[in-house]
Amino acid sequence: MSEFTHRPVLLDECIEALNIRPEGTYLDGTLGRAGHSREIARRLTAGRLICVDRDRAALDAARERLAPWMDRVTLIHSNFDRVDEILDELSLSCVDGMLFDLGVSSPQLDDGTRGFSYMADAPLDMRMDREEGVTAAGIVNGWPQDELRRIISRYGEERYASQIAGAIARRREDKPISTTLELVEIIKRAMPAKALREKQHPAKRTFQAIRIAVNDELACVERMLQRAVPRLNKGGRLAVITFHSLEDRIVKTGLAEFARGCTCPPDFPVCVCGKTPDIRLVNKKPILPGGREIEENPRARSAKLRAAEKL
Repeated sequence: MSEFTHRPVLLDECIEALNIRPEGTYLDGTLGRAGHSREIARRLTAGRLICVDRDRAALDAARERLAPWMDRVTLIHSNFDRVDEILDELSLSCVDGMLFDLGVSSPQLDDGTRGFSYMADAPLDMRMDREEGVTAAGIVNGWPQDELRRIISRYGEERYASQIAGAIARRREDKPISTTLELVEIIKRAMPAKALREKQHPAKRTFQAIRIAVNDELACVERMLQRAVPRLNKGGRLAVITFHSLEDRIVKTGLAEFARGCTCPPDFPVCVCGKTPDIRLVNKKPILPGGREIEENPRARSAKLRAAEKL
């Protein structure tokens, strides 16, 4: 599939959730292959689209992919959790919609040299922004065994986290672990035979955990929600796509808190807190991809879209 025929996850559902106005101002906080951005930009007339990505490769490629609409597009190299700073720098108080497609992007997965994939041999990197932060090698070789166990268990929800962390600690005593396939082999040897027979690749959960730690992904999602909602215009929409339960739990809980009104104890006869909801949930339950989309793009299988509207 070529980059220009690539169809982003839940594309139609995202466009509907954003309720785009041709003259509105929108922000795509996770540009990636620019698939969502293309569909937003082509619907704008007098409007403006701000495209953000922490990966310069995505921004460089976007100049060609968004070429027909660059008169209404602003490209920003930053992390999506800095949405308030980004808008301040652009002298924008609020926008009419924001989209965040969380997790690792398809180009990052498909580029074997980036170290995200457990299917290709590469240096242990996994940084979404290659200009900053700790690498996967730094975590695997430098973090204490207990901390490795904690992140593999929590971020990867891996039931063999203790065994895997122990195996990593023993191997790095001899020499540093430097490549993805070297780590895959360590993980496989640490797991029981029955686990290796499961449909899911044995290294998937551990690689996810290390990637989340490298990029501080969960904390970024929490910060993004707290900063994005206040910067929406009245009637503005926020749409967030998640790909695993940890992200989705943060988004679900965060939006529910913004949608909550009075916080007074139930036995109070009248409200004294004065709190009113900031948003309304567009859909009570997450929007999921259909069978056809999953068949065409297996990576969409775990995607969930949640959307909210500013009151």
